[in-house]
Amino acid sequence: MQKSESLAVSATAIQKIVIVGGGSAGWMAAAGLAAGHGLGKTPGKDGGPSIVLVESEDIGIVGVGEATIPPIRQFNQQIGVDEAAFVRATQGSFKLGIEFVNWGWQGNRYFHPFGTYGTDFDPVPLHHWWLRERALGDATPLDEYSMAWGMARRGRFSHPTRDPKLVQSTFDYAYHFDATLYGRFLRAHCERMGVQRVEARVVDAVRCSQTGHVQAILLQDGRRIEGDLFIDCSGFRGLLIKEAMQAGYEDWSHWLPCDRALAVPCAHAEGKGGGFTPYTRSTAHAAGWQWRIPLQNRIGNGTVYSSAHISDDEAATKLLAHLDGPPLADPRPLRFTTGRRKQAWVGNVVAIGLAAGFLEPLESTSIHLIQTGITRLLALFPDREFSPLVRDEYNSITANEWERVRDFLILHYHLTRRTDSDLWKHCASYAVPDTVQHRIAHFRAFGRMVAYGYELFQNPSWLAVHIGQGNRPERWDPLVDQRTHVDAQARLASLRRVIGQAADAMPGHADFIARYCPAG
Repeated sequence: MQKSESLAVSATAIQKIVIVGGGSAGWMAAAGLAAGHGLGKTPGKDGGPSIVLVESEDIGIVGVGEATIPPIRQFNQQIGVDEAAFVRATQGSFKLGIEFVNWGWQGNRYFHPFGTYGTDFDPVPLHHWWLRERALGDATPLDEYSMAWGMARRGRFSHPTRDPKLVQSTFDYAYHFDATLYGRFLRAHCERMGVQRVEARVVDAVRCSQTGHVQAILLQDGRRIEGDLFIDCSGFRGLLIKEAMQAGYEDWSHWLPCDRALAVPCAHAEGKGGGFTPYTRSTAHAAGWQWRIPLQNRIGNGTVYSSAHISDDEAATKLLAHLDGPPLADPRPLRFTTGRRKQAWVGNVVAIGLAAGFLEPLESTSIHLIQTGITRLLALFPDREFSPLVRDEYNSITANEWERVRDFLILHYHLTRRTDSDLWKHCASYAVPDTVQHRIAHFRAFGRMVAYGYELFQNPSWLAVHIGQGNRPERWDPLVDQRTHVDAQARLASLRRVIGQAADAMPGHADFIARYCPAG
């Protein structure tokens, strides 16, 4: 066969993908699938499946997810998005991590950085040397060995260097952005790639009497759209995965009791809240917590709370009393039950985003779970036979990922010493999953992290929360006492000095944006 000849498309190949719902989830799914299977070509041509997205502008989107984690950079690169153009279009800013306030106890503050703690100067991990020096009287917080925090607390930002010998290579970053604008940005990007958008409200699904698969969706205006593979991005409603396919739901609210949120933007105010910070802040209060996310044109704020411990009106009053500047809208309510679908893929329907489940935005994972759902679908892309082997593998990996993220969130709630409210007393005393309890006990006894296969949050993330919220190890690695030739005190002091010098040499966050990606 000549190289110029095209291979015939299999008779069982997916020919048409129908995405139900827009917003970040719908348009990320469209972009990922178009880039992944269109291979830069127009979907529906050259053997690629056609992609149709159905959404209604009459249906609001949640759109509160304004903070992200570093893997989103890889997703944007894979779909061909230019970083500066994306940040400009979404009123975006940069994020080096999350500052947690009042989580361990009243007055407690610590930073969850993107990246590592310094550079390991010895085979024994750095934090064990820090533990030993602390026992000898050095009160330097662990945060001071993080390049990300060195930049964040000074309000500085620059791209990391690629030279692994430099401390400027040890941090990572993500973004803050307006999720509604991100959806619009991706829509334009997808339409340029050939994705077809249909403005309509979906009212029902038609299922095959023999296979149970969805054959078509019915629109309010009477139209019918058929497809081979259906992606449910309809949000909490779960129009296909819940209503049509009856996927079931696994409720995790006994571990993560917050069940409501309010979101409100406010204006920037000079000198308030630390200014235009290159990081997110999460501040715990008696019945939940409040977020602060600075964008170029405003600050995104919200509160996540337990309705069993505070009323909606009280939560709104508390939120509005802790804004940097005047509110730019009324607080927007959101109700949820933390958990996931028992099966994210049923038949020929795959749920992405809120249709697949909900984990509160404490560690900014909502958009990431959309991203990995799409990536996993591409890795296990089916044909029209929809083999149970493929579906079951997708569901197994998805369940494991969601459970490991759930465990990390539980860690924040359970590692608290607060006794000032019923919520925190409950969180400190409830029985956590065995996977969480083992990690807490192992770190407390030995200062070591244990893991369960691949995990989104790696050792530095768990270390930040363990130490930040007071789960101090009873001992350091025994090898520390054996390695008497290591001058840890000098090494740690040098690391602090180098981090400070490197951060001081970087531009301010606002200055970097003004030069690189200012919004119109």
